[in-house]
Amino acid sequence: MSIDLTSKGLSIRALRKAFGAQEVLKGINLDLKAGEVHALLGPNGAGKSTLLGCLSGAVTPDAGEIIIGNRSYQHFTPTSAFEAGMASIYQHFQLIGPLTVSDNIFLVNEMRSRLGTIRQREQRQRSSEILESLGVDVDPGRLVEELSVGEQQTIEIARALLKEPSVLILDEPTAALSEHEVTALLELVRRLAQDHGLIVIYVTHLLREVLEVADRVTVLRDGNVLWTRPIEDLSLEDLVHAIAPESQIASIERDIRHHPPLLALEHYRSAWTGPVDLTLREGEIVGIFGLLGSGRTDLLEGLTGVKRSSGRVLLQGRDIASSTPQKARKQGIVLVASDRKEQGLFGSMSARDNLLLPHFSTLSRPWRRFGRERAIFAGAARRIGLKPADPEREGNNFSGGNAQKLMVGRWMTGVDSSHLLLLDEPTQGVDIGARQDLYGLIRDYAAQPGHGVIFASSDPEEVVALADRVIVLVEGNVASIVEPGIGEEKLIALAHG
Repeated sequence: MSIDLTSKGLSIRALRKAFGAQEVLKGINLDLKAGEVHALLGPNGAGKSTLLGCLSGAVTPDAGEIIIGNRSYQHFTPTSAFEAGMASIYQHFQLIGPLTVSDNIFLVNEMRSRLGTIRQREQRQRSSEILESLGVDVDPGRLVEELSVGEQQTIEIARALLKEPSVLILDEPTAALSEHEVTALLELVRRLAQDHGLIVIYVTHLLREVLEVADRVTVLRDGNVLWTRPIEDLSLEDLVHAIAPESQIASIERDIRHHPPLLALEHYRSAWTGPVDLTLREGEIVGIFGLLGSGRTDLLEGLTGVKRSSGRVLLQGRDIASSTPQKARKQGIVLVASDRKEQGLFGSMSARDNLLLPHFSTLSRPWRRFGRERAIFAGAARRIGLKPADPEREGNNFSGGNAQKLMVGRWMTGVDSSHLLLLDEPTQGVDIGARQDLYGLIRDYAAQPGHGVIFASSDPEEVVALADRVIVLVEGNVASIVEPGIGEEKLIALAHG
């Protein structure tokens, strides 16, 4: 049984939004067609997140209108957006693991009898029909927590399609997927547009995905539409230039061979990874590269005490044992996790408090001194290029690139005493322009006396651009420790064993 989705066009007219004195959307005009995948791109701070927020009801525009079919709306709430035909799927899934697939698809939209009981059999039958129409072979009775990440992504899509929307917004949908799962998802997205007549708004920083899946591309810059073009008229170079006209991802050669050792790992093992033998010199940036499940994150979490580890770890010649993250930090090892929203950023807290959070115990002796905090924030904001540099702006209101700058900037305030910065997927969900800014911050951190960096990444281009040396992991084992000059293709080959 196929899903009967209503084909409606979507038009955005003169849409404006400001946060205080900062005008984020400056009169957006855009037309999207039923049955197309429309990629939405733009540099850090271009207004993508705010535009999506206006469409989903999370943000109320100051002016303009949104037209679906023949009906005009001045603004949405999340409920009215859903009722109007908008469905949004974000990078962080909204599923409940201990519930079944069917229960998740019908969550808050349950089929109930006259007595109020849930009609489980009918829900499972309907779930099967939706999943079958998507070409997904998943038992509606399985628990969601038993599914792979890729399968969970398809359950999110099935849940969104339950009410037969006309617009589906996908925000960084492949960030946590394996290569095989990415391929399957892109095929599903194309089918949703072509076979079911949906408008799919596809937001990603992975430009090669755009060339594979999109029918048309719109680029935002500084709150305006720069251009909208069909995909057949575009190349990868066109997309890169539109997003970051002055930017190129390029490596910087640095000679750190004569710098003193900072970190030594001897027969080091974390829960899944090892043994690793490595000497990291002051100023050095070492990349960890491997496929999903290779042990990249596991290695970093062992060094910070999140997971158990064994072997010898020496930092500046001292034997250390980081049994907890708190002990690791006291010894000078800090981690910026890959999942900002779940493991780092406090969305309802101000930018100042997010930046200074690890240092309040030092800054607040014997009490908080707000003048000093404002001065430290202002200096750090300039150093990391935070935009806007508003100390009171909530963390949730920053773009992905600026939110990540806050996370890295915590260790560049001049207050902390860290020596080794660990980063897991440091530019995940960040556009190409902001990536260059973050690379500069990471290099600045490493260049300080007594400092070094280890980062894990699934992006070979990033590893080649940023690392001085690369540890290639295969199923928890060190396949090679190589110079990044061997190139992306060789790194990928090594990662495949």
